[in-house]
Amino acid sequence: MTIDHLWGRGVRDRRVLDAMLRVPREQFISHEAALDAYADNPIGIGQGQTISQPFMVAKMTELAEIGPDSRVLEIGGGSGYQTAVLLELGARVWSIEIIAELARAAEARLRRLGYTRFEVLNRDGYGGLPEHAPYDAIIMAAAPCEIPPPLFDQLAPAGRLITPLGPPNAQRLHLYQRTPNGIADQPLFSVRFVPMTGRAMETG
Repeated sequence: MTIDHLWGRGVRDRRVLDAMLRVPREQFISHEAALDAYADNPIGIGQGQTISQPFMVAKMTELAEIGPDSRVLEIGGGSGYQTAVLLELGARVWSIEIIAELARAAEARLRRLGYTRFEVLNRDGYGGLPEHAPYDAIIMAAAPCEIPPPLFDQLAPAGRLITPLGPPNAQRLHLYQRTPNGIADQPLFSVRFVPMTGRAMETG
């Protein structure tokens, strides 16, 4: 996985690569799908949701420039896999998951694997989590058609927001960063994520 899917496709941050090696991806999917755990493709986790392909998790993590004690807000926590990778890098993570069953399962799974310094919250991610802001990074694993405005307000100076953006047939990954002159937007490459639900669907 590391050589073919990550290094081979341009992920160069050694700390991210090492974190990906330490997280047992097979623990975040069903036993039936375990043989495909390290294939570079999304895998269904129920409730119409997926665990993102390893390359996408690694690339978004690399773009977030996570350091020890980085404060990270994750929106669309899903299985908890991305959370685990962030925790391996020393981050403090608040993960929001709108589907209660997935939130409970992710919380239990991460605890069972020995992770600490995280919270999994069952709520709509549109408003972010202002009570713990500002965040050094915000990572979104579901695609809105427009960025929820509260999220920009919760970025720390030089903070980064990494998200898929757009309708299902025309999504791109974007890197936003807070600068002294405002929010800078860097469109990256085409992606395909599940759509962001909740209030984002009402406003999009």
